[in-house]
Amino acid sequence: MTKDDQLLAEMARRNWIILAVLVLLSLFWQSASISLGVLAGGLLVIFNYRWLGRSLLKLISDPQLHSAKGFTRNYYFRLIVVASAIYLLLVRGGVHPLALVIGLSVVVLNLLVATLKRLY
Repeated sequence: MTKDDQLLAEMARRNWIILAVLVLLSLFWQSASISLGVLAGGLLVIFNYRWLGRSLLKLISDPQLHSAKGFTRNYYFRLIVVASAIYLLLVRGGVHPLALVIGLSVVVLNLLVATLKRLY
């Protein structure tokens, strides 16, 4: 396993750890809409991050078979799926908007931690 593969595996585990910590912190508000918002946002962003990673791996592994147009099409499809999920969560799901944003920040927090670890 290369150093980059180890970093990706570590980041994948850390995504779940950060999500668990955020959900546990959200329990202090004793509101189902806040905890559900954090959980739903975290699950959505982790799903989106993995989907993007798989699309990139397909494109990089065999550029002849998987075109840039196909990647772009997949990108827009993924964007529509995520935007629709966010819309449904806010309108029909009854989640708190700020809690959803906090959940959606899981990958950003993970990237910040990974960057700080590499720097120091």
